[in-house]
Amino acid sequence: MEFKWTSKALSDLVRLHEFLAQVNKAAAARVVQSLATAPTRLMEQPRIGERLEEFEPREVRRILVGHYELRYEVLESAIVMLRLWHTREDR
Repeated sequence: MEFKWTSKALSDLVRLHEFLAQVNKAAAARVVQSLATAPTRLMEQPRIGERLEEFEPREVRRILVGHYELRYEVLESAIVMLRLWHTREDR
């Protein structure tokens, strides 16, 4: 099984880094690094996240990493990171 990032998920990482870097560049780098490496757990246990029924029949799930929500889709041969954001963001 392989892991893929959508362009929107990568844009979310950039957006979060730019926002956090205005206050603390080192903290911004740490947060983005933790978010970028968090999906490695999914390679071992892809269904660890909560399933989001509103996306049926697709298997879209979510995990929380600190104060950030990561939404991903489990496909037959890949896990695809769809979006991510801070849980305090208005989504």
